[in-house]
Amino acid sequence: MIPADRATHRGQHIVETKDDSSATGLAGRVDAALDRRGFTSWPLRVRAAVAVTGVVAVTAGVGAFLTDNLSNAFGPDSVCDGVVSAVALNDALGSGPVGSETNGAWQSPSGGAFCTATVSHGMFGESRSVFVQVLQADDLGPYLAYSGDRLFAASANGGAAGAAREDRAWALLPEGCGNGLRVEVRSGDNGRPGAGKLARLAVAAANGLAADKGCGKSSLRAPHELSAAGQEHELNSASVCGLPGFTASGTAGGKGFRESVNTAFDPLWVCRISTDQGRSVISFSIGTEPRVRGPLSEKEASPAFGRSRWAGSPITDREVVATCQGKPTYFRMDSDITVQGPLPGTGETWEQFLTAGGKAIGCEPIL
Repeated sequence: MIPADRATHRGQHIVETKDDSSATGLAGRVDAALDRRGFTSWPLRVRAAVAVTGVVAVTAGVGAFLTDNLSNAFGPDSVCDGVVSAVALNDALGSGPVGSETNGAWQSPSGGAFCTATVSHGMFGESRSVFVQVLQADDLGPYLAYSGDRLFAASANGGAAGAAREDRAWALLPEGCGNGLRVEVRSGDNGRPGAGKLARLAVAAANGLAADKGCGKSSLRAPHELSAAGQEHELNSASVCGLPGFTASGTAGGKGFRESVNTAFDPLWVCRISTDQGRSVISFSIGTEPRVRGPLSEKEASPAFGRSRWAGSPITDREVVATCQGKPTYFRMDSDITVQGPLPGTGETWEQFLTAGGKAIGCEPIL
């Protein structure tokens, strides 16, 4: 039962009234605790209070120091002139303050300038970095060195298209930003983030560049699916580059030659054939995504094989274009004429490549 001096009656409700005994009780408990620890005089208790205040201040300072050095809490939201977001950079390189250093007007697709984006780690100034570069391609030639890349296709990744490996990745700009433009990121000397993380960073940078340029129909989604990396193996003379119907010459028989080929076609398929000593003999590539290279009017190009047309100067005989499923698709062949290759003559090789390659990507017959 509540004592009369602690309660009043309001109808059927009982309301408790509080006195200041709780404050007095707390002060009493603090006094008792200090007495037990020998702080029995006022000067000793003042010293104890100062010590506690100092500990709290040091703890707060250490917390702020660690936050400043182990996260980007007080850093910029983006780097590289606003193109690379801090969130995407931390996702790729780990937590820590972010920064960047540009080399000229890096956003121009000249291929010569770049931005270095960094993430600092720990309290001793260690850092990881990536080089971010905007590149432009007027043909498929710049992609020929990447037959071991893991590809991500626009159809499976919400418009994001590109390729990645453990130390680098590239992503095409969104539709509406012009064909032939891509963002490439390469890891620095301190570690390799991995293909998946670099692919996401490249796509994020492509979105950032599109936002800066004010172009693009919609933002690209982060890629969630990468193809397997191609492995070098002995040339299969009955199915060159994994294309049924594409055969090596009878005299070569595939002996002494090796091939390295992508395991997927979209957005770009590449196959490289080399000797056992590693010397490149011939390369084939198919651009199934029109954004991989600068646009070309098929009607203005001269006839090549069947309904295909030369995509460059007929003198070079390296690249042709054909309409496949309603969009321009590019086929390229580069050969080292100083090395005796395993394939038949140039004309027959082109015809086999266009027939077998076109069939592999679901293209209507070219020849």
